[in-house]
This record gives sequence, C-alpha cells and structure tokens, in this order.
Amino acid sequence: MSMRFDNVPNRRAIIDRRAIADSLTALEGNDPALLRRAATAMLKEALDAGRAEIARRLAERPSRGLEAANAQAFLVDQLLKLLFDLVTDRLYPLSNPTAAERLTLVAVGGYGRGEMAPFSDVDIGFLTPWKQTPWAEQVIESMLYGLWDMGLKVGHSSRSLDEMVRQAKSDVTIRTALLEGRFVWGDEALYDEAMARFRAEVTSGTERQFIADKLAERNGRHVKMGDTRYVVEPNVKEGKGGLRDLHALFWIGKYVYDVDRAAQLVDVGLYTPDEYRLFHRADNFLWAVRCHLHLAAGRAEDRLTFDMQREIAERMRYADRPGKAAVERFMQYYFLQAKTVGALTGVFLAHIDDQFAGRGRRFGLPQLRRKPRKLNGFLLDRGRLALPNDAFFAEDPVRLLEIFALADLHGVEIHPLAMRAATRDAKLADTIRRDPRANALFLDVLTSPRDPELVLRWMNETGVFGRFVPDFGRVVAQMQFDMYHHYTVDEHTIRAIGLLARIERGELAAEHPLATEISSQIVSRRVLYVAVLLHDIAKGREGDHSILGAAVAERLCPRFGLTRAETETVAWLVRYHLIMSATAFKRDLSDFKTILDFTAIVQSAERLRLLLILTIVDIRAVGPGTWNGWKRQLLGDLYEAGEEVLRLGHKQRGRGERITAKQEGLAAALDWDEGKLAAFVRRLPEAYWIAEPEDVLVHNARFVAGVGDAQLAIDAQVYIQRGATLVTVYAADHPGIFYRIAGAIHVAGGNIIDARIHTTRDGMALDNFLVQDPVGRPFDEAEQLARLRTAIEDALANRGRLIERLKAKPLPRTRADAFRIEPNVLIDNKASNRFTVVEVNARDRPALLNQLAHALFQSKVTIHSAHVATYGERAVDTFYLTDLTGDKIATGTRLKALEKRLLDAAAGRAVELAA
Repeated sequence: MSMRFDNVPNRRAIIDRRAIADSLTALEGNDPALLRRAATAMLKEALDAGRAEIARRLAERPSRGLEAANAQAFLVDQLLKLLFDLVTDRLYPLSNPTAAERLTLVAVGGYGRGEMAPFSDVDIGFLTPWKQTPWAEQVIESMLYGLWDMGLKVGHSSRSLDEMVRQAKSDVTIRTALLEGRFVWGDEALYDEAMARFRAEVTSGTERQFIADKLAERNGRHVKMGDTRYVVEPNVKEGKGGLRDLHALFWIGKYVYDVDRAAQLVDVGLYTPDEYRLFHRADNFLWAVRCHLHLAAGRAEDRLTFDMQREIAERMRYADRPGKAAVERFMQYYFLQAKTVGALTGVFLAHIDDQFAGRGRRFGLPQLRRKPRKLNGFLLDRGRLALPNDAFFAEDPVRLLEIFALADLHGVEIHPLAMRAATRDAKLADTIRRDPRANALFLDVLTSPRDPELVLRWMNETGVFGRFVPDFGRVVAQMQFDMYHHYTVDEHTIRAIGLLARIERGELAAEHPLATEISSQIVSRRVLYVAVLLHDIAKGREGDHSILGAAVAERLCPRFGLTRAETETVAWLVRYHLIMSATAFKRDLSDFKTILDFTAIVQSAERLRLLLILTIVDIRAVGPGTWNGWKRQLLGDLYEAGEEVLRLGHKQRGRGERITAKQEGLAAALDWDEGKLAAFVRRLPEAYWIAEPEDVLVHNARFVAGVGDAQLAIDAQVYIQRGATLVTVYAADHPGIFYRIAGAIHVAGGNIIDARIHTTRDGMALDNFLVQDPVGRPFDEAEQLARLRTAIEDALANRGRLIERLKAKPLPRTRADAFRIEPNVLIDNKASNRFTVVEVNARDRPALLNQLAHALFQSKVTIHSAHVATYGERAVDTFYLTDLTGDKIATGTRLKALEKRLLDAAAGRAVELAA
C-alpha cells in the first residue's frame, strides 16, 4: 500500500512519524485522559505543520493536484497510525488478547483512495471479527476523541465482519465506501479476511445492479447541480464533469474488474493509454482546483463561485491575454477538462454496456427504436450508428459530418465507440472545411427541423464542431465572467439553437405567441439558424464582439453555401443582435423618435422578424430566470411599433392620431358621460397618453376617479402581462417625490423595473411603477402589498427618516462584489426630440435607483420616465429628463455637473440618501 504515496516527494518533511513516536513514548504518566490530551496536542501540532508544508508545496507548484491530495492522505495516515499505537500500547494495552479482541482500522471513501483535500472529512471504519468487545469500544472511543481534539471532521463506522457484509448488501452508499477500503493500521489479517468476504459475498454477481445504481445516482446529482457541465459557478466535486464523475468511473471499474488504481483501467481495456492520460490530466487539474479552493476558503469548499474564481486563477498563475482575462482563461481550461470527463464517461460506459447490458437495455443514452433505411456504409449496432472499421473516418473525412447528419435524419444515437473514433479523428475535419459536401451536411444538421440541439451537442463533445468551424472552437468552454450569463458561450449558443427549433415547431407557443406566429413568415430559415450560431462567435476577442462577429459571418457564410444576400443578412443580424433588447429595455418606447431611430437601422420587415426571434432565443439561453413577462411585453411593443413604421411609414399615424385613438379606446372601456371623460382627458398632458398602454390608462382613470379629492392615494395590483406588480401613486406633486417613492419601494423589498412619471395640469403626480421582488417575481401576497403601501405613505409623509431604513436593509447579492464595474454615465440629446436621455451603468446594489433619483433632484431636473434593466451584477438605468421649464438640458456646464453627480451616486461616493 505504500506505493500509493510514491508520487509524494520527501514525505518526512510533511511528517516524521518515527520522531513523533519517540516523543509520544517519552510522555510520562498513566492517566488515559491526561495522556491522550498531551498526545493529541502534539499530533495537532504535527497536523498543522504538515498541512502548512503541503500548502507551501502547492503554492510553489500550483498544478500538482494529485500530489497535494495524496500528501494530505499520507499525513492523515501517519497521524492515525501514531494515535492507534498510543491508544493500544499505552492507554488500553492487552497483555494476552483473545481471538475476539482484534481490531483493524480501514480508510474508506476518498480517503481510502488516498486522495484528500486540505479540509476533507476523515472517513474511517473499525472492523472487528465478531461482536465488539469492551476493549474495542474503549479503543474506538478514545481514538475518536483524539481525532476530534485535533480538529478533524471524522466520518466513522464500527462493524463486525457479518454486519459489514449485511449492511453493504443493503446500502449502495456503504458498499461504495467499502469498495475503496484501504488498510491503515491494526490487524492486517482481519482486513484481508474482510475484503475477501466483501468480494465473495457482496460484489460478486451484483455488478450490473451496482452500475445501474451508480448511474442513477450520477444522473440525480447532475439534475441537482444544473444538469450541464457548463454552469459558470460549477461544483468541482459534485458537478457534471467534476471529480465525482471520475470517481464513479473508477468505482465501476473497481467493482467489475477489481482494479486498485485508475491506471489499471488501461490494463482491462476500458481506456487506451491516450485516454488514460486525459483521465489523469483532468483528475490532477480538478484536484488542484479543489485543494486551492479549500486553502483559499480556509474550510471545506467545493463550489467555484465568482469571488473564488479570480483568486484560484491567480493561485494557479493564469495571466491576462488580449481580450481575455486570466480568470476567463482559467475557467475555459476548467470547462475543457469537464468536457473531457464527459467524453471519457461515454467511452467507458460503451465498454461496460457491451459487457453487461442485454439487447435493447443499455446504460447510456435513452434508446431510440426506429431503424434507418440507409446507412451509407455505417452499421447499426442495437439501434446506434457504428463504424464498420476503425479507419472509416480516415478513408473519407466527410463522414465525420455525415455520421451526425444521419443520426439527426433517422433519429438514432451514435455508438460511444464511434464517438470515441470521431474524437480521435476530429483533426481530420481541418482538411474538409471547404468541402461543399461537408458544409452542406453541417448546414443540414444546424437547420434540422428535428432536434439540432442534441446532435450539435454530440458534435461539440467530440471536438468535430470546433475543428470544422475553428471560430466556434475558440468559444468552446469560454465563460463570461459575470453574473448574467449562466453558461459558457458554446453551451449558450447550442441552447439558443435548440430554443429556435422549439419555437419553429410550435412547442413554445404559450410563452412566445408572437415569435411562433412570425416564424412561419421567415423567408430564409437558414439565415436565422446561422445567425443564432454566429451571434456570439467573437466573444473573448479584443474589441466589440458584435462588430468582430459580423466580420466572421462575412467570411464563414459563403463557405457554408449561403448566397450573397443571405450572407449580408446574417452579418447584419450578428452586428445588431443586441439592438432590439437595448432599445426595448433601456429606452422609452412611447417616444416616437426611439421607434424611428430603431427602424432606421432595421430597414425591413424581414429583418425585424429575424431580429425578434434571435433576441428572444438569445435572452432565454442566457440561463433560468432571465426571461419574463416584462421583457416579452417590451419586445412585443417594440416589434409592433417598428413593424407599423416599416409597413406604413410613420406619417400614417402621427402623434395626434395616436393620442386620439388611445382616448377613444378609453371612452369605449369606461361607462362615463362625455363631461366626466372630457374633464379627465383635459387634466393629463399629451405625453401621458403616448406613454401608457391602454390597459394602464383604463386602470388609472378608474383609480383617480375613485379617490376623488384625496391628496395621496396608492394602488398596487399584480400586472400579469408583464410579470410584475403595477404600483400607482397619485399624490400632490412636489420636488423629490420620485426618489422618495423609489427609496420606499426598496425598503418594502421591491425592485423597480420601469417607471412612468406624469404631472396633471392641476398639480397632481400620477406615477406608475412596475415592481418585482428580488428574484424577478411580482409582489402578489397581501402582506407584501400592504407593506409597499405603508412604506410609500411613510416616505411621502416624511414619517421616519428613510435614510436610516435604507441603510438598515441588508445587501441581498454580495456575490456582485466579485466584479469590477466602472460606473459610466452617457448623456444623449439626439435620442429624443423632447428629452435629454441619460443612461447610467453601475454595479447593481440596493437603493441604487433611489440614489440616482436623489442626484437628479439635486440637479434640479424633471424626470419624465425611468427604465431599469439589470444584467447580473450590472444595472443600466435610463432617465428621460428636461429642465424645470420643460426644455432639454443643453448647456455644457449643466451637463457636466449632472454627469458628475450621477457618477458619484453610481459609485456610492458621498451621496446623501433621501431623508
């Protein structure tokens, strides 16, 4: 067993067992409690010194993960041996032991494998031949107290051999832990007897069930962790493509073939030497990351969170490169190793599958029943595409694309051994990039009406995708270091393509009725699919990825077989793929110049249709929770307004006609006499009728009429269409009303996502706010709505200092502190004919909107509308302003002063929160 630690150099510098044993022998006295206390203090000192030495070595050679993990296990081994000898020789010695008074100490779980992170639990088992004797109880209890006194977290069990066999048979977790059992100290003959019984009575004949149990456990773990190896805050131990997946392979190999080390998986034919090298590289890297994580956190920590990613990248000596930060380079390598683990899993399971699974009952991917009529030279092995010989791809490299096209066309999966061959031969794709047949096959897969997401993911797993389209290869495993994007760029792109296919098939009609309806009107399907493929292709390069991506599209599209016109459209879509969301979420859609500026760039109804669908799948593929009713409504509003302009020209419906139409719609919805309606209409300015949608106009009218002459009235109701709560405040207008309401809504636990500020001609404020809770849902409980009303009433009545309540609110998202965001203020006097448009970019934080609104109040400007968008840790707040006389803010000195105040507020510098 000593061979297990052969890769740990100069082990005596970590712990000198002989020297410590001599010191323990020199301890005087016979009182077991005092002796154990003195001994554990000595052992604790040795533990701390050993950990410090291992940490020092890891800092010097930060990529030697397995060496560090083995060194930790070696250190614990030596301490356990010293403690065991102390307890059995000094504290509870036996002069004439009976056959029952035998005890063996076994390392189980990861510790049994000889791998431990700095703060891992110490998993041990005590085995006795029969029922536990009083002597064994004393020894076990004393050892456990000693380990706890040393500050170790211990997972322990004590069993007789019969109990071990019985429990291992009934519990797969116990069986797995014992599977990795390793003798540490004590009666070695008893250990050998235990392992012989374990193999004969527990594992023999149960291999198939164990494999099925382990794969089911693995799948459940993946679902819990996000079911993708490309989540941007992965769990190094439990996540998909993490250490536990490698361990599962080793467990199965050990259970079936009784291998003792992962390297022996080559000897039994489960891996080629090259594949084992990949296994070892991934194992070593993941262990390095896990050990650094524990040391950086000062505790057991396996989640690679944003704040840890930067530190681990620094510890592992990654450096910045043009267009790519060190942390992004580190995480890209991490995801590439996770991808390798996935590929190795497929190969491994293929071998196990062929040995153990009966016909039609396989362990791997879900079975598909239909058989294709023609295979073009490929074989069909139990419903899976397989190769007739090992040189099949080399004979004609176009087959590297053909196998995926056939899998898609006939609805069959690809045999893992064919996937293995495709991975090995992926470099042959370099030679066929300009082959018309290969490009046609690739386009067939990409634009498949069936399930392009699944087959493209297979293509990506083998590396064929990245080789055939090298620009895509550059973003494989490329993360974006922010809280907005949940997946790597390649995973995001493939998910977006899958969403596009689902919209086209009508599967998402309930969530995306407009996109589903217009998808059938798209003239060129392949333009849309290629644009989705390429929209983020230039992420991670130095410069604007939209502009750089358009250049990539102009180069790639002709190769794929697209016409000049199609190429131009794809390049345009890539160049402007963010314009629709930016316009919808950051601009006032009731300001007609916004629509005119947008349509001046779009120019055609076909482009508008393509752009809407691209925008939807791009947002939805960012991650769970990024899509909501508010975004759907805003994009739909922008689409309809833009389509009307592009179809009819803006002169068809001028401002006056739109106001008249809104007022006529209000009259039709209300049962009011002409006088009452005319009086209400006269009270409100033109901007109000343009800004508010028809349903809000009706709601406001009924609300205002219902409150009569009240000087303050607040209404809050769930606005289902936008996935938010509509809060309407009707109050006597006065300077600073907006920042007070914004602060009050935050105190009540709400986030403002949109705001419309209006003043009636007789001096009343009529303000509409869309409010969500911190996780993007409406405020819909009676208690929440009551709290909202009370907070606004208190703020406007100046009851209690709002500043103190805002300061008392805890920060809900401290993870944002991991990101550096420089505050930025953009002032645009051209975006609107009537308003100065100010856009503020800042790190999202509580009461940010309140602080910005307070800065605007100090600047003596009037806020007409506010639009709030968040992208993970980044907030983008846009305000439509005039000076107090209703004109644009034009003078340079005022604009500079406004910019400075807003920058200070965005950065949180010396900002006096609203009282």
